Amino acid sequence: MKIEGVLVPLVTPFKDGEVDLKSYERMVNHYIEEGVNGIIPLATTGESPTILENEYEEVLAKTMEFSNNRVPVYVGLGGNHTSEVVKKLKVAERYNVDGILSVAPYYSRPNQRGLYEHFKSLSEGTDLDIIIYNIPYRTGINVENETIHRLSELKNIIGLKDCSGDMRQTTDLLINPPEDFSILTGEDAYFYITLLLGGQGGIMGSAHLRTKEFIEVYNLVKTNNHQAALKKWKLLYNMIPFLFAEPNPTPLKYSLKKLGLIDSDEVRLPLVNITEELENKLNNIIKL
Repeated sequence: MKIEGVLVPLVTPFKDGEVDLKSYERMVNHYIEEGVNGIIPLATTGESPTILENEYEEVLAKTMEFSNNRVPVYVGLGGNHTSEVVKKLKVAERYNVDGILSVAPYYSRPNQRGLYEHFKSLSEGTDLDIIIYNIPYRTGINVENETIHRLSELKNIIGLKDCSGDMRQTTDLLINPPEDFSILTGEDAYFYITLLLGGQGGIMGSAHLRTKEFIEVYNLVKTNNHQAALKKWKLLYNMIPFLFAEPNPTPLKYSLKKLGLIDSDEVRLPLVNITEELENKLNNIIKL
């Protein structure tokens, strides 16, 4: 079954240096009640590079407890040491998640053959569904469309979070998609155009805010009501740049605290809280 719709890569709330599970439960319930098509804990929006091993399992266990099989759960699980990522798959399997979101190996900058073998090893190491996460401006390597087509032929590689940063590459893939494969934008500003070109949805940090409106855009496009979708999309589109004006997820955490969904906008170094200037801009957006 294809993954479709609006999926939210959840922030990880912190308070006094610890994971704030009370806020996290409130968040999980909120987004499920809003009608999201899936949640993704422990991805980069969840500050995964700063999450300790014991915290990873705790957040994963609580995600499954709080969500209680109401929506699909795809956990962030990636790295640049292939055999270690394969070992970590066993952790995800213990908690009965639906699948993983796995970023291309960062820093090592393998060639396309190395990328293929990395994801092939993950595919062979688990029965969990795998969503490839291509974000070359963070990892240093682009997963090319030809490689994505080859990987889509593997039994459990079912989709792509596309942050290629190259609209031509994105368009070429959407026009010539792999069969039975979900193309989900991770470039929030490309959500509408991705849907128009046949994409299945988005994994978008900005969908933490005005979630129902993102879902409405998706539903309107899928029912061919493109003009109504565009009218609503214009309002969302203008919000997105402010949510990424400083490093993700710092603007999101500030906004979620203001909305009462989390108790603190605390982040872990090397991230720092947003500037007062951006706070003022976000305050105006939150009132909309």
